[in-house]
This record gives sequence, C-alpha cells and structure tokens, in this order.
Amino acid sequence: TLFISLPSSCRPRPSSMPKPNSTAVTEFLFEGFSSFGWQHRLVFFVVFLTLYLLTLSGNAIIVSIICMDRHLHTPMYFFLSMLSISETCYTVAIIPQMLSGLLSPHQPIAVQGCATQLFFYLTFGINNCFLLVAMGYDRYVAICNPLRYSVIMGKEACVRFVSGSLGIGLGMATVQVTSVFCLPFCDAFVISHFFCDVRPLLKLACIDTTANEIINFVVSICVLVLPMSLVFVSYVLIISTILKISSAEGRKKAFATCASHLTVVVIHYGCASIVYLKPKSQSSIGQDRLISVTYTVITPLLNPVVYSLRNKEVKDALCRAMGRKPRS
Repeated sequence: TLFISLPSSCRPRPSSMPKPNSTAVTEFLFEGFSSFGWQHRLVFFVVFLTLYLLTLSGNAIIVSIICMDRHLHTPMYFFLSMLSISETCYTVAIIPQMLSGLLSPHQPIAVQGCATQLFFYLTFGINNCFLLVAMGYDRYVAICNPLRYSVIMGKEACVRFVSGSLGIGLGMATVQVTSVFCLPFCDAFVISHFFCDVRPLLKLACIDTTANEIINFVVSICVLVLPMSLVFVSYVLIISTILKISSAEGRKKAFATCASHLTVVVIHYGCASIVYLKPKSQSSIGQDRLISVTYTVITPLLNPVVYSLRNKEVKDALCRAMGRKPRS
C-alpha cells in the first residue's frame, strides 16, 4: 500500500500541543453509512458497485476507442481521454474504501493512509476541473478561430494543458494535505464521512482551525470559481459566435460539439461548489454526504455516458469498432 510520509515540520508547536490528558490519534474510523441497517447497506453496496464497474468499463472503452480510431485523434478527444483516465484514478481513490465500509463498518484507517487518500482525491479532482477548462478553450478556438485551430491547438499545446492541469492538482493537493495533517488530532477520531475529506478532518482537530479553513476556502476559489469563470467566458464567446452563423444547420452542428462538454461542466462544478463554497454555518453532514455520493459515484459515470450517447463521432467510432457501418 502506498502511503504519504508526513513531513517532520508538521509536528505541532508547543502552543498547539494536545492537552496532557488527551491521546494523539494514530488512526481514524469512518462513520460512513453505519447508521443504516445491514439490508440498506447491502442495497447501497450493490448499487454503488454497479455504478463503479460501469464507470471503469465506460472510461476504459472511451480511452480504447480514442486510441484505436484515427478519426478521433484530435485535441478534443485527446483531452477527453485524459479526463477519462483522471476520472478513473479519482474513483479508485475513493470508491473501493467506501464499498469496503458498506460491508464492514467501522474499519480503521491509519493517519498516513488517510493523508494518502486525501492527496489522490484532491489531485485528480482538481486535475479534472482544469481539464474541463482546457476542453472549453479547445471548443472556443475551434468555433471562434477555426482557421488557426491546428496551429493554436497543436500537440505541444495539448501536452502543456494536460501537464499544467496535473501540476496544479499536485500542487494544490500538497498544500491542502500539509495544511490538514500539520494539525494535532487528539481524542476525536471518527470521521463524519465515508472518505477522508478536508472539512470533516478539520472538525476533528483539537486546536483552532480558522487559518486552515481560510486556506481551504482560498484553494476552493482557485480550483472552482476560477475554472468556472474561464469556462463561462469561453461559452459566452462561443455562443455569440454561433449566433452569427447564418445557416441553421451550421448553428445546430456547432452547438452539438459543445453540448456534451457543457453538460459535464454544469454537473461537475455544480456539485463541488455546493459542498466546498457554501458557508460553514450552513454545512449539514447528511446533506454533504449525499452530495458527495453524487460527485464521487454518479458524476464520474456521466463522462463516458454523456460523451458516448450525445456525441456522434464517438458513436460512429463505436460502430466501426464493432464492425458496423456508422449511421448517416
């Protein structure tokens, strides 16, 4: 098992040391779905396992089709394949632990293991946010500046976008994990969630976490509000350009190339914003958990479903892969 070694500089300073009669926490327990009876947990297990397997197989099919079909060797589908890989890593970081907790509640997780899970969850979650920005920019160039599309969105530019997205994810995740696990955890060790997330962990710290909450809010602004704003600006320019197209068929075709991406963007940023940008005073454990299920289990499945059902080029590629003639 891969663990993140917490830096020695994270040892609490004297002013923030636990009380003499408190015990330093070495492992956590997830509250998860333990409040439900075993019958309900079994139903959840079957449903979540099914969605998880569909997500893995759907993303694997999309990546394979894009690699094999030369018609999909374009920047748009390169970004889609990277998003599918990132979504797969994102779900692998969360869902197996959740499924295990459904079958056997109150399983302990070491502090290092919790830090590792949080690191990969944040890395790939943030990476997804910025990959969606890259895909939005790709659609902007394709529709608003088509004559220079092949020059602007060359292979080198695409690799830079993907590398930059992953680099931002790694950097932000390192900041968050270091911020959280520099805190002392004393007597409280039950995480009111089904995976290691920032806010539930901050509630367990035995010192004031105001500075950490500010860091969490700033990071959330950088990885949610900033990307959302960039995508919004892209689509304002895209729509204004599309409306200038004289042909109704041309407008329909241009909108069709953006519909799948826009659907994924709205759901992805919408769910994450509700959890990470709402005030702490309005935070509800049950509500947060429900929304977390949405963006950790359901949203990753939307990527392959939306792009396979709403995208004609992907459907045509699937037909060619199965030896069938694409529908005209």
